Amino acid sequence: VAVTHGNVASLAADRQWRNGRHTRVLMHSPIAFDASTYELWAPLLTGGHVVVAPPGDLDPDVLVRTLREHDVTAAFFTTALFNLLVERDAATLSGLREVLSGGEAHAPHVFAQARAACPDTVFYNIYGPTETTTFALLQNIGEVTDGSLPIGLPMDDTRAYVLDERLRLVPVGVPGELYLSGAGVARGYLGQPELTAQRFLPCPYGAPGERMYRTGDLVRRRADGLIEYLGRTDD
Repeated sequence: VAVTHGNVASLAADRQWRNGRHTRVLMHSPIAFDASTYELWAPLLTGGHVVVAPPGDLDPDVLVRTLREHDVTAAFFTTALFNLLVERDAATLSGLREVLSGGEAHAPHVFAQARAACPDTVFYNIYGPTETTTFALLQNIGEVTDGSLPIGLPMDDTRAYVLDERLRLVPVGVPGELYLSGAGVARGYLGQPELTAQRFLPCPYGAPGERMYRTGDLVRRRADGLIEYLGRTDD
């Protein structure tokens, strides 16, 4: 995926990283993994510190020790890693001020377990394909009171559209495919013009020349504006 410097700069400029909780961010993702754009550039471009995890295979014990010994304040974990850490001992995350997790659909009970063990930590369900530069939507789990796990609202300079097969906006509550536009939309797939043309489309709801990315994810927009993930359109 051809992600530009401008795409990464837009991610790093998001107001989310200026909430005072991202002063010491853990970097444990390989540099080729899209989450590293957040782990590296969000803290560095907002006056924070990057805490680099020790090299080698990912070891949960080493990871937890790094969090504690280096006073890490914020971290992103894939859904699978987050589940593992919570199941082992959710209280090991209690020193963090903010935890972001995503990549796959979450089970509500895992977030509930984490929040019970870490009442002072803010947990976010976060969503975003590499094609829109790592993160696109997020939801503070503590602000959801009905037991659901929406993927939330778009981040800065990101717009989310729920469309039918003819690219028409669907009504609130009706399932549709999620399309994303904004400053994070990548150039396309390197050396694959046909695939790029299939997934990166002209945006009929934006400024002239604006493009949107077709995620292939089935979602619905709730009455409160939050977006819920339902699955893949090809399932």
